Amino acid sequence: MNDTVNTEADPDVAEEETSLDRRAALQGNRLEWLARMIEIRRVEENVQTLYNDGHIRGSTHLSNGQEAVSVGIAVAARTTDTITCTYRGHGTALALGVSPEGVLGEICGRSIGCIGGLGGSMHLGDTTVGLFPTFAIVGAGVPVAAGAALTAWVRERDDASIAIFGDGSTNIGAFHETLNLAGIFKLPVVFVCENNLYGEYTRINLSTPVEHIADRAASYGMPGIAVDGQDVDEVVAAVQGALDRARAGDGPTLLEMKTYRYSGHSRADPASYRPDGELDAWMQRDPIDILRQRLLEKREASAEEIAAVDGRVEERVAQAVAAVLASPPPDLAEMLHHISATTS
Repeated sequence: MNDTVNTEADPDVAEEETSLDRRAALQGNRLEWLARMIEIRRVEENVQTLYNDGHIRGSTHLSNGQEAVSVGIAVAARTTDTITCTYRGHGTALALGVSPEGVLGEICGRSIGCIGGLGGSMHLGDTTVGLFPTFAIVGAGVPVAAGAALTAWVRERDDASIAIFGDGSTNIGAFHETLNLAGIFKLPVVFVCENNLYGEYTRINLSTPVEHIADRAASYGMPGIAVDGQDVDEVVAAVQGALDRARAGDGPTLLEMKTYRYSGHSRADPASYRPDGELDAWMQRDPIDILRQRLLEKREASAEEIAAVDGRVEERVAQAVAAVLASPPPDLAEMLHHISATTS
């Protein structure tokens, strides 16, 4: 998995910008939190454009509106912590440190992608920052995160795991079995549910008999906490608290991030099933706007500094798009690499 940006296609792209460098940039720098959230939004906008222009095969699942969850997790977690995520993982990958070239390149099936263009939109990964390849099967990453937590526990490492999944995943057997096992063994794992109100095309009240996913935690002997997923400061505090608890040996936590996806479920979904006014109401609490306003109010950044961040991110993403379009697709032989079996 690539952790260094390929700069051959565009020498103006930041040289040797590793995933670890990008992750480190978030620490103690709230203006960089804003920059990363804007970057996620701009990349997702370009994903839609690239798809419309015929550069992307297969489906895409955008995370517009959920940026605070992704960046909050990246700020709180260590790079040695293991993270599993769903197919709606573009924002998580970027937040954790994967470059725009790595994400867009993988989505477009180009060799510059984070796993060489072999995985596509639903399989982004970079183990240098703890991100296992994202999962296309609903809820599949939940038991994998518990397994990674068990590994850390057995090996007596001070690491934890984070499982990121949608509200629809909480109705499958693997979710309940995994939380039950994690509760019994007190595994160092944090379960993060991105409750964006919709499991594909179905609103949560039509598929789930409880209003708050966090309430399900009590069945497995762990804390369940509902968090304002539009407020990155709230996300950081909640994830940090859960990770501290896990590292102390006190077991897992279920965090329910109350958030919202602005786009439909996938590339061609107009989301006509949403009630009138629901999208507009959530956009009034846009996570980027919330952090931008807070930085101004607390005088942590000036309007000019924030405008400069907007411009820098816009240019950076444009450079990434150019580099991706200049990158070739992987050679057919690449599909035989990175597998356990070998031929003689």
